[in-house]
Amino acid sequence: MKDIVLFFYTVAMVWAVLTLIPPVAGLGNVVKIIFFHIPTAWVAVLAFLLSAYYAWRVLKSKQLSDDTISSRAAGLGLIFCLLGTISGAVFAKLTWGAYWNWDPRQITIFVLLLIYGAYFALRSSIQVKEVRARISAVYSLLACVVMPFLVFVIPRFYFSLHPDPIINRSGTIHMDNIMIIVLLLALLDATCIFLRCLYWKGAKKI
Repeated sequence: MKDIVLFFYTVAMVWAVLTLIPPVAGLGNVVKIIFFHIPTAWVAVLAFLLSAYYAWRVLKSKQLSDDTISSRAAGLGLIFCLLGTISGAVFAKLTWGAYWNWDPRQITIFVLLLIYGAYFALRSSIQVKEVRARISAVYSLLACVVMPFLVFVIPRFYFSLHPDPIINRSGTIHMDNIMIIVLLLALLDATCIFLRCLYWKGAKKI
């Protein structure tokens, strides 16, 4: 029942983005990509944080079930981060003329993808479950410490083609009320999809 509700909620969100979001001066209908890009980026950050949280629990309790959730969260974070990168590249192509512009945000997100890609390479190289859980937990915690600098700090030290945040440094909101509501609902939808996948009992162990 919950899956059905989530499915129709997602369909409604797609409809809302396609029909309720008006073209924006300078971007036109390209702005609609933002309503996919921002939620996927947000969920990626949330996933990496939860991966670190369950990694801490692994080191504290040594429960392999926590390692399963931690690795699953990292895997979902990697997927959502990749989706955010792809949607950002499409936005870049339509607005800046190229999929890849060596923009600071593109570079730091690429580094983040490499970090969590290495996480799974590390896991696959360790056969003993208990050892794999402990080493992966330490790696996840270290990666989570680096993640905020790559996502939020370093890109702000350099000129970027990336648009200002929704609420820029002066606190001005660039979106009208309908756009803000749709964006918040899209964030909720992406978060629900992530949590459903994270705690789905039928999911395979990573």
